[in-house]
Amino acid sequence: MADINETSLVDPAPELYGHGLRLRVWDPESEADVEAWLRGRSDPEFRHWNTPLILEEGPADARESLASHVQNAVNGMGMPLCVTDEATGATLGHVSIGVVSRPMRAGRVGYWVLPEARGRGVATRALLLAVRWAFTDLGLFRLELDHALGHDASCRIAERCGFLYEGTLRGAMWEAGRHDAFRDCHLHARLATDPEPELG
Repeated sequence: MADINETSLVDPAPELYGHGLRLRVWDPESEADVEAWLRGRSDPEFRHWNTPLILEEGPADARESLASHVQNAVNGMGMPLCVTDEATGATLGHVSIGVVSRPMRAGRVGYWVLPEARGRGVATRALLLAVRWAFTDLGLFRLELDHALGHDASCRIAERCGFLYEGTLRGAMWEAGRHDAFRDCHLHARLATDPEPELG
């Protein structure tokens, strides 16, 4: 198990395999990665439920945003993983582990799936892989997952991955497309001691 007080989470960078997927760290120097990141984070469905700090409108924005996420990994504060098909190598989406508190061994997860890969259980499979890594290799104990009220698909993913509903957080998320207004979100969480769900 890794020491949670290590300064870097990407040395070595993890490559995770399972459930037909390969998870690897995104590369902001890769044109293909930047293009996929831009498509995922500018997708209308993503933007309806999520408002990034950087509202990517083109490749330059996407590269800056992606580089900042990868820098979090270098700083030991997160791990942005590109979700790919293990057989074909096609990029399918994104899953991330963020360290919220090292002393409390607490983190937060996030995910999105490219439009052409939706409806295939990609988010569920990727999240299960990333969570197992976070609890075993990274040494976290508690992982939180939150989503905007009404995002039923994300709620189902949380439940399938063993994240129990813990309540509603008031004004904890930006409104769609705005940085000056807020909306409520559901909070789910999973502990390292909770049973690991099985894929149905």
